[in-house]
Amino acid sequence: MPAITNHLPTAELQALDAAHHMHPFTANTELAETGTKVITRADGVYLHDSDGNKILDGMAGLWCVNIGYGRNELADAAARQMRELPYYNTFFKTTHVPAIALAKKIAELAPGDLNHVFFAGSGSEANDTNIRMVRHYWALKGKPNKSIIISRKNAYHGSSVGSGSLGGMAPMHAQGGLPIPDILHINQPNWWAEGGGMDRDAFGLARAQELEEAILEHGEDRIAAFIAEPIQGAGGVIVPPDTYWPEIQRICDKYEILLIADEVICGFGRTGNWFGTQTVGIKPHIMTIAKGLSSGYQPIGGSVVCDEVAEVIGSDEFNHGYTYSGHPVASAVALENLRILEEEDVVGHVQNVAGPALAETWHGLSDHPLVGETTLVGMMASLALTPHKESRAKFAMDAGTAGFMCRERSFANNLIMRHVYDRMVVSPPLVMTPEDITELGKRARTALDECYAQLKEHDMLKPAD
Repeated sequence: MPAITNHLPTAELQALDAAHHMHPFTANTELAETGTKVITRADGVYLHDSDGNKILDGMAGLWCVNIGYGRNELADAAARQMRELPYYNTFFKTTHVPAIALAKKIAELAPGDLNHVFFAGSGSEANDTNIRMVRHYWALKGKPNKSIIISRKNAYHGSSVGSGSLGGMAPMHAQGGLPIPDILHINQPNWWAEGGGMDRDAFGLARAQELEEAILEHGEDRIAAFIAEPIQGAGGVIVPPDTYWPEIQRICDKYEILLIADEVICGFGRTGNWFGTQTVGIKPHIMTIAKGLSSGYQPIGGSVVCDEVAEVIGSDEFNHGYTYSGHPVASAVALENLRILEEEDVVGHVQNVAGPALAETWHGLSDHPLVGETTLVGMMASLALTPHKESRAKFAMDAGTAGFMCRERSFANNLIMRHVYDRMVVSPPLVMTPEDITELGKRARTALDECYAQLKEHDMLKPAD
C-alpha cells in the first residue's frame, strides 16, 4: 500500500488538531502552543511523521503493538469480517462466530482453569467489569460485605472512574472525585525508590505483607479481591523482588481473597511468556486483558475468569455489559493476531532472541553517569535517572524534570522512549530484531548524553537533601 503523501502541511494539521481535538493526559492549551507531532504511517517497528522523520517506536504505541506495524493479514481479517458481519451485539441470548472462536482461543492460551471470557472494548472497561464481578460474586455467595478491593499505589488499571480508582496514581485521583468507595491502596514493591537500607528480598517480603496487614485491619469479611500488574508498566516498569509474589499468593490463598492479575501490558508475550502470571508464578482468579490481544489494531479487552467464579456469576443474571463486547471485527482481528503470535513463535522470539538482545543493550546503559538502575523483564524495561548512583539519590528539583528532559532528547533523536517521573521506559514491539535493538540502544544513549549535558550546563545535577 503506497504511503499517503498528499496530506495538508504539518502546520495546518497542527492548527486543526489544536482547534478541535482534545488529547488524553494533556494540557491541551499548552499543546496547542507547541504543536503536536503528526504520525502519518508506520511499518515494522518504525513510525513516520508528516515532516518525513522515521521514528523508532520504543513503546509499541501504548505498550500494545506486539507484532509490529503493517501486518496486512490483520487488515484483511477486518475487511472480510466487515463484509460478512460488521456488527452485532452479544446481549439478548445472541452470539456470533468471531466472539465464540476468540473466547475459545483465549481459554486455550490462558493458564490453569481460566476458561471464560467477558469481553470489553479496553482494559479500562475490563477492570470496571472486574469491580462489579468480584462484588457480585461475593454477594451471590452470601457475603455481600466483601466489597473492598485492594490495589497498590502507583498502579495503573485504566482511566475510567472505576478503573482509575483501582489504579493508585495520585494525579488521577486528584480529579473527578476518585477513588470510589471501598478501594484501598497499599505501597508498591519499588525497591530502588523506596527500599532505603533494606536488601531487595526483605523489602519485597515487607511490601507483600502490607496486604495481610490491610486485610487484618479492615477484616477478612470485608475484603473481596487484590488487583495488581505482574510487572507494573505505566508506573515505571517496576520489577518486584523475587520474594514479593510468592508471599502475595500465600496471603490471598490464606484469606480467600480473589486475585486479579492485570495483564493488559504483560499479556501476550511481553514478559517472555504468554502471560505475566506465568513469569511471576501466580494463579489468579481473573486476568484483565487488552492491548496485545489485538496488537492495538482494534480496540478490544476482556476479563478472563476461572471456572469457579464463572460458575457463581453464571447462576444469576449479571446486569452488566457493553455495546461493543466481543465486537465481531475486533474479535476477528484479535484471532488473526493470536494466530501470528502462535505460528511465528513470537513468544519464543522474546525468550530466545529479542529479550536477551534487549537485556544486553539495556543493562549496557548502566555505565552511564546518569543511570542508577536498569531493570528488564522480557520486552519491557526501565532505567532510573539519578544525580548520585551510590546513594540512589533523587534530584533536588521537582520529580520528573530530568525525565522530561531526557524524553525530549529522545524524541529529538527519533526514538519514542517514555518517562515516568525520573524513570525512562521502553516497551518495544516484540518482533524487534537484534539490529533494531542495537539502534534503540544507540539512540537511548545519545538521549542520555544530551540530557546529562543539559543538566550539567544548568547546574541541575544536585541530589535532594
